[in-house]
Amino acid sequence: MRKLANILGLLALSACTAKPQPVEQALLSVSVAQVRASTDVSRVAAAGTVRLRQETNLGFTSPGRIARIAVNPGDRVAKGQLLATLDMTTVSAQLGAASAEQLRAAAELRRAKALLAGGWVSPARVDTAQAAYDAAVAGTRVRRFATDTARIFAPSAGVVLARPAEPSQVVDSGTPVIVLGEEVRGYVLKVPLSDRDAARVAVGAAATVQIASLGGASIDGHVVQIGGRADQGTGTFEAEIRLPAAPGLRSGQIGRAAIVARDQSAGVLVPPAAVFAPRAGEGFVYVLRHGSDRVSLRKVAISEAQDQGVRVLSGLAPGEWVIVSGVDRLHDAQRVRAQRRPE
Repeated sequence: MRKLANILGLLALSACTAKPQPVEQALLSVSVAQVRASTDVSRVAAAGTVRLRQETNLGFTSPGRIARIAVNPGDRVAKGQLLATLDMTTVSAQLGAASAEQLRAAAELRRAKALLAGGWVSPARVDTAQAAYDAAVAGTRVRRFATDTARIFAPSAGVVLARPAEPSQVVDSGTPVIVLGEEVRGYVLKVPLSDRDAARVAVGAAATVQIASLGGASIDGHVVQIGGRADQGTGTFEAEIRLPAAPGLRSGQIGRAAIVARDQSAGVLVPPAAVFAPRAGEGFVYVLRHGSDRVSLRKVAISEAQDQGVRVLSGLAPGEWVIVSGVDRLHDAQRVRAQRRPE
């Protein structure tokens, strides 16, 4: 009995001192994709309206009643062509009155000079007559200018875009009567750009334009002007893209443009599924550690999303591997079973 008790005691002691066998925990299987350098040209997309680059409001330099408007919207005109005239009754009468005053002032000046030579008047009398004559000459010049500009001629060849006034209407000086698009300056596509996109676009940048009403064929253009200040209502900057001469171009057509952007950094491209929690130009990715089966959480600076992927400006290098599946179940330093995503 004593021997049996000793054996049972040894077995119990052995059971108490035995170590439990470890249980291997299953690793999460994830897909990984390799980070690659961005070789694609970045572009800014925008939509806008075709306009003649030089659109001029034409009006009379003096008030009066419109006698005739010789053109209609859509008419093409040649340089120097008569567009509109004022009723000449008033301006001709004013010119006649000014000319008569100039003749009277000239006669008075001659008489004052003759009296001064005979000692009958003082030099001050001649000075007064001279001043009156000079004023009369200036008045005649003004009235003659008003007469000469009582007719509007086309400053260059172009197309009539609008006719805000009508015959028999009484207009003030400077009131637009004809809006002329000067074709010599060509057509542009005017597009609004956000402040971020305006900072990435430079004058001279190439652009590809498509106009639906012309069949949607691609037209090569380039940026010729970017607004110096944002529109107070929309906060956007207006950019002008010069268009080559093409049949069918008309002011008011709608077009879309892809403008080559000035990248501050080429960056790298990663699949969209790799980036999570994006906010204010930043996001997060999980990176597979080099030579390890553990992942690292990393913050990255991101730019726009493209068809090829999300452009990452900093935080990743070409050749690194990022997790593209199961990112919502990962944490920093977690071990994973990585499987390359098929290209």
